[in-house]
Amino acid sequence: MKIWSVLTDDMNSCYITKLNVVHIHHVFNGSRKAASEKYGFLVPLHPTLHIYGPDSVHMAPNRGLDLKLKQDCQKYFEEHYGSREEFIRIFGRSYL
Repeated sequence: MKIWSVLTDDMNSCYITKLNVVHIHHVFNGSRKAASEKYGFLVPLHPTLHIYGPDSVHMAPNRGLDLKLKQDCQKYFEEHYGSREEFIRIFGRSYL
């Protein structure tokens, strides 16, 4: 499967730092990982922003960068795919 993102065309550079050492982050993970792939809610992140840093998306879920990415994806969904109610049905809750 080809990975892609609605947030960036460059999957080889960190979305934030532009460094070329990246992990691919599913903005909505766990049981919603497949939905992230379907809708393009993936983003390349430097490992310190993904899992290793104290403020990384996995160390600070639903806060900081993680919340911003979820909000950006929800806005994109509502502009391009469907309603807020549909987003909530697929992703469990609203982040806006």
